[in-house]
Amino acid sequence: MSFDYNTLSVSLLVPLAAFGLIAALAWLTLDWFTNRGSRAEERLDDFRERRGKKGAEAERYGSQNKMAAMFEKATKAMSKPLTPKTEKETNKVKDKLTHAGFRSESAPQIFWGLKFIGLLVGLAGAGGTALTMTELGGYGLLKLFGPVAFMFFLPDLVVGFLGSRRKQAIFLGLPDALDLMVVCVEAGLALDHAMRKVTEEMKKSMPVIAEEFGLCNLHMQMGRSRQQVLQDLGQRSGVDDLRALASILIQADKFGSSIAQALRVQSESMRTRRRQLAEEKAAKTAVKLIFPLVLFIFPGIFVVLVGPAAIRMMNEMFPIMNGS
Repeated sequence: MSFDYNTLSVSLLVPLAAFGLIAALAWLTLDWFTNRGSRAEERLDDFRERRGKKGAEAERYGSQNKMAAMFEKATKAMSKPLTPKTEKETNKVKDKLTHAGFRSESAPQIFWGLKFIGLLVGLAGAGGTALTMTELGGYGLLKLFGPVAFMFFLPDLVVGFLGSRRKQAIFLGLPDALDLMVVCVEAGLALDHAMRKVTEEMKKSMPVIAEEFGLCNLHMQMGRSRQQVLQDLGQRSGVDDLRALASILIQADKFGSSIAQALRVQSESMRTRRRQLAEEKAAKTAVKLIFPLVLFIFPGIFVVLVGPAAIRMMNEMFPIMNGS
């Protein structure tokens, strides 16, 4: 009896290979389940990671707050030479900063400190310019003291620009906010709830109006009367239409008239005024286009239209004149 060793080896290797593969898969599966922690341990690990991230963010914000506090102290110390002596001038600066959106108690000191820093920077630049100048004439004095004045009044320019942008945003977005308030009031909500709804709905589209109405809701929640809150709203924003709206709402609340009707009338009047301003700007466009037309466009058209005729006249007339 003869044995076929090739057939025997193949018949043994196939089961052994299958057994080894199954054993390896079983060992990997068992190892994965044993190394995997419980759900509670996973949640604890996630909590530790989030806590670490929050700690890092808190540390970063803490360092930023420390830097802001140091800057605030430095500007308060530097603002003493420029601080007004009268309360009227101080209130004027506070109103200007409030119209630009800066309502903190330390905003005036920071503003005057920035003006003082700008003055120092301008004087330092003027000193460096004076060392390089050989003669001091009229242009030399302008070149010397012009940057000093610019750096000193730069905070005023920035605050004025931010205030005008904020007023423009309030003026353009107020009719839509009033329409939403009309819908809320006619649906049965009170005025404070309608203002809260406007704050929630217009937080992304009109953040300035949402911020103002949100501040009004906060003041009313703190116990202030509605009349005082509306008066502060008109005074704080610096927009005439918002002052008129506050006056109309105060009168409607005092005499018991319909607030929705008052809001609707104010919204229509503001839309009419906004349309009239757009028509006024469109009427001024023709006058404003005269200067670029005369200075830039008309010379090019003149050269294109008259140039070939002028060249032909020169080519035909000069030979005749030279021959005569």
